[in-house]
Order: sequence, then C-alpha cells, then structure tokens
Amino acid sequence: MIDDIVQWLRSAVYDAGVNGLVIGVSGGLDSAVIAHLIQRAFPDDSLAIIMPLNNHSEDVQHAERVIETSGINHLTVDLTETHQIMYGHIQEKLQQKEAFRSERDQMSDANLRARLRMSTLYTVASHYGYLVTGTDNAAEWYTGYFTKYGDGGVDILPLVEFLKREVKEMGQYLGVPQEILAKQPSADLWEGQTDEKEMGTTYATIDAYLNGEAIPDKDKHIIERMHRRTAHKRNPAKQFHRTF
Repeated sequence: MIDDIVQWLRSAVYDAGVNGLVIGVSGGLDSAVIAHLIQRAFPDDSLAIIMPLNNHSEDVQHAERVIETSGINHLTVDLTETHQIMYGHIQEKLQQKEAFRSERDQMSDANLRARLRMSTLYTVASHYGYLVTGTDNAAEWYTGYFTKYGDGGVDILPLVEFLKREVKEMGQYLGVPQEILAKQPSADLWEGQTDEKEMGTTYATIDAYLNGEAIPDKDKHIIERMHRRTAHKRNPAKQFHRTF
C-alpha cells in the first residue's frame, strides 16, 4: 500500500510537469504520514512547512519531531501576527457596518486560520514549483470536516480513500512518533478543540459507517447530516449553464 501511494505521488508530479511536493505539518497524524510519504517519493524535492498560529507549544514540538523522523526539508512561517492584523481589520470593518455576529466569530476566525495556512503553502509552492499535498482522509472527506479553500483547497489528496485507522497503521509502519500516533485528533482551531468533540461522534464510528458496519442511530444521523450539509465542499463551484 505504501509503495502504491509513493508511485502515485510520483506520477502526479510527473503528469503535472512540476518538481515535487509540499505539505503543511501541524503536529497531527495525517500531515505526519504525508510528510513521510512525500519524502519517500521525492527525497530531494519535498518540503514541509510548519505554520505556527497561536499553537500549543506541544503541537510545534510534534511537528518538529515529524521533520526529524522523516528527514524532510522544511521551513517555518509564523502566521500569528499576520492573522491578528488581518482578522482584527475584518472585525473592525464588520462592526462599522453593524454586521459583526459574535456567535459566528469563532468559526469565522478558525476558517481564516486554515485559509491563511493554505495561502502560505501555495505561495511557497509556486517558488519551488511544487504541488500542494492535502491531508484529508476518508472520514474527513465524507463528513466534510475540512475548511473549504483551506485545508480542503489542495492539488492532490493521497489519503482520501483511507479510513482513519488505516492512516494510523501507515503512521506506525512509517515510523511516525508514538506521541503523535496516540494524541487526540485536532484541527487546532481554538483552545481545547478536538475533532471528535466538535463533530459529536468518533473517527472509529465514522470508519465503521464507511465500512458498512452497524452503528448507533444517533451517530448515523450525525454522519449523514454532516455529509448532506457539506456536499458543496466536495464539488467545484456551482456554474451557470447557458441554455441559449
């Protein structure tokens, strides 16, 4: 399986006529697995970018451990000040228009963080001539648990057909550090945020659902509702088609 993905990555780069691959490393499992995979595919043309943005120091330490264990080329771009200036300016303009909604502030802020990181990846990738590699797995893709034009705005998705548990198995095989394999998945969107707490179900349950196994009705309802509500994320922008 690992060799198949590595070959697929090489084919994607060659088909696109570019030089290599870039990944944003967060300190989480999925990006750690991708870092190891792209380093195997392109030992001299892969790049990991650490993008601190009010992160816990532990997450940055875990990201640095991924760099060490994979041996991938890397750089760090701290986005904390950029985010503060940009979101502060947006909030100010919304307040002037009396359009600011406190109940939407947390998610708006979180999505801007994801989109700033993706903008950074594409800016760096353009200088290297690399494709931007995404981290979404099958559970995240099906439920739409990603930011549109943020972590969902990428060139290639090597893990999109793999269950979360399969990604973890890859991580074990590839030598991803144990502290990353064992940590609670989190998009690091706000203080104390975890994926499973926000979704209201677990990755194990979503994996079971996608595998055709029986799960509690409550979880089935949550998963199917998320899938319906996020259909727009998995499809290109809606287009007007001429009929004349």
